[in-house]
Amino acid sequence: MIVNKDSPVTGSLSERAALVLLIAVHIVLCCVSLVYLSRNYSGYHIYFDPALRSGAIAVVAAFSILSLLFVRFPFSFGYLVGFYFYTMVTGYLWLNCFSDFNYNHSLSGASAAAAMVTFLIPALFISRPIHGSSIIGAATFDRLLTAILVAGVLTVLVGAGYNFKLVSLAQMYEFRSKLSMPGMLNYAIGIVSNALLPFAFACFAVRRNYWRAVLTLAVLVFFYPITLNKVALFTPVWLLIIAILSRLFGCRITTVISLLLPLTAGTIAYTTLGQSARFFFELINLRMVATPSNAMDVYNDFFFHHPYTYFCQINLLKMIVSCPYQDQLGVVMNQAYPGFGNFNASLFSTEGIASVGPLFAPLSVLLCGLVIGFANRLSAGLPLRLVLISSSVLGQLLLNVPLTTTLLSHGAALLFLLWYITPRGMLPEQASLLGPALVPEFSQRK
Repeated sequence: MIVNKDSPVTGSLSERAALVLLIAVHIVLCCVSLVYLSRNYSGYHIYFDPALRSGAIAVVAAFSILSLLFVRFPFSFGYLVGFYFYTMVTGYLWLNCFSDFNYNHSLSGASAAAAMVTFLIPALFISRPIHGSSIIGAATFDRLLTAILVAGVLTVLVGAGYNFKLVSLAQMYEFRSKLSMPGMLNYAIGIVSNALLPFAFACFAVRRNYWRAVLTLAVLVFFYPITLNKVALFTPVWLLIIAILSRLFGCRITTVISLLLPLTAGTIAYTTLGQSARFFFELINLRMVATPSNAMDVYNDFFFHHPYTYFCQINLLKMIVSCPYQDQLGVVMNQAYPGFGNFNASLFSTEGIASVGPLFAPLSVLLCGLVIGFANRLSAGLPLRLVLISSSVLGQLLLNVPLTTTLLSHGAALLFLLWYITPRGMLPEQASLLGPALVPEFSQRK
């Protein structure tokens, strides 16, 4: 039996009320942010027309009813990913009302909303633990965490042999285009930095192994000068913030404010400082929040006029079936829409729109949701904070990277396996990185 103290059944009324308020503010702020972005980033096809505002508000308001599921259901990995995708689809439905692209906007809008429903059904509803799992012993598990740390250090050392440059974000793209590393090393960097080390940090955090947690963050810091990647730069800070917020507010509220707080900060900076805050506003409001929504608009436009991939963008399938696109989809988008960069996108755009088109995208997204539901089962019985912290980087990646790529190249499949073999019962029920919890939460088998 699972005892879930983060569930709305045992949770407080005040927590549920806070979720309703925070999600409502978040939805409104997403739309307001897109209005501000339309003033400076029309080159990305982000538009706003006051004459069409009422229709856009009605669409988003109707879609907001679905957000009540995040008040009703307990936290899980599917909850985290589901809320991030909900934010993305909300942004797309707003953009869709003003888009100047020539495709069937009614069909694509309805498809996006339906796909969100089909994704949430397995992502939120499937959570029963897998019985009879082979749990490793505490001593073996502790050695495994040490091995992950050692693997992180070795990956940094090998990567530094190919590249190590301390440059600003403004210079990052200039130097990154010149990087050259072996393919296997690139895979190792993605898996270690996005899955293994975040998992180790999460375990150290909930077990109160403070020094080892700090050491893990220190190792993660060195991935930025090797990769010159924004995700690598912000990963240590992101993990620490998620650990702190989840301890103070619980996992469900942390999931919401992990997007709401940066979005609020970027919007306030832009409205008060104007163009002086442009870099900050672009980094958060455009790149972090709006770009995944905008990708759905761009992919709908491109694949309305071009053949679907039928999943041939997956390298394994490309080797055995014919494919109309030899380059990766991000490169194809960059060639079709100059100035957008390598425009990779989430599973809604790739496994959905690009692969089968808007008509069948909800079915494809449903299959992806089943994968997330299976991950819920593998993590059942673990402290909820461990699941949240260890998957918080992958949650961000899934907004901009296909599910198949995230599973393999970024280590999501390996993280799911680590959840499965993590010993239940050896982790303190209310262990934390900081002081007393305001919202105790732990799920355990009895």
